[in-house]
Amino acid sequence: MHGWARKLTGQALLTCLFVPLVAAGQGYPVKPVRIVVPLAAGGGVDSVARAFAQKYSEAWKLPVIVENRPGAGNIIGADYVAKAAPDGYTLLASSSSLASNAVLFRKLPFDAVRDFAPVTQFIATQLFLALNQKVPASNVRELIAYAKSQPGKLNYGSTGIGSGAHLISEMLKMDTGIDVVHVPYKGDAPLMPALLNGEIQFGFLTASAVLPHAKAGRLRALAVTGRTRVGTAPDLPTMMEAGVPNFEFESWIGLFAPAGTPGEILGAISAETARALRQPDIIARLPGWGGDAVGSTPEAFAARYRGDIAKLGKVVSEARIPLAE
Repeated sequence: MHGWARKLTGQALLTCLFVPLVAAGQGYPVKPVRIVVPLAAGGGVDSVARAFAQKYSEAWKLPVIVENRPGAGNIIGADYVAKAAPDGYTLLASSSSLASNAVLFRKLPFDAVRDFAPVTQFIATQLFLALNQKVPASNVRELIAYAKSQPGKLNYGSTGIGSGAHLISEMLKMDTGIDVVHVPYKGDAPLMPALLNGEIQFGFLTASAVLPHAKAGRLRALAVTGRTRVGTAPDLPTMMEAGVPNFEFESWIGLFAPAGTPGEILGAISAETARALRQPDIIARLPGWGGDAVGSTPEAFAARYRGDIAKLGKVVSEARIPLAE
């Protein structure tokens, strides 16, 4: 074979290998896309998923359908997507419960790391450290000092064993050495009255639960749990600013695909998400969702997701939180 022929053959081979990769990203999608929400309709994850489904549909000129598959603590919907074809046409919109379930259950029907390809993080949400007004502390350092002076006497509340509020409170115990007692409740509705009447002394709650009472002077908001301050309460420090080094916890809502989905497809969806997050109608919805826009790359979201699993796994282990069956 002549040199030019060998060169042409090599170029043709490279072209054959390259074209499907390009097509996977540039030709996607060519049929309707389904986003599975592992929760009932009407909640925060469902609202975010439907907003982005509409944006994807407008951009792609194809139907993007949200399908609710609730049950078993988000596991049923997640398992369905984990076992779907890795072609980008079945996606999972999930909260950070996907990461916490990975360490809170003794056994899952899927592997939370190996069976999913993180696509993008839609938003990040923070919790607020809220304090009963009768506790003699005006900031986080004073709360820690007071708790250390009263070992085993202070109660903190959460929205249930294994909830974000529970895990983050155990992180605070581990990081500061305070001895406080966990009192679980079935959601924010019974937790807030318990905090206001002094049944519990503090807790980590959502912005929507804390800020109205803090502004009315019925409780004290001390700090937020993320890496940066939040726009709805810019005067509140982060926990790190307030004196607890390396203390950071953010909940999130993000998008996942089945493992093995081509990277070009993941990148295409991520890029479209970032574009949507810059649009005024999506920006206007962020306060209602209680979150900040992220729109991360697949690589950045994968690092966040795996980092959260490792961090929460350490908390569950050291706090000896019993695993669910």
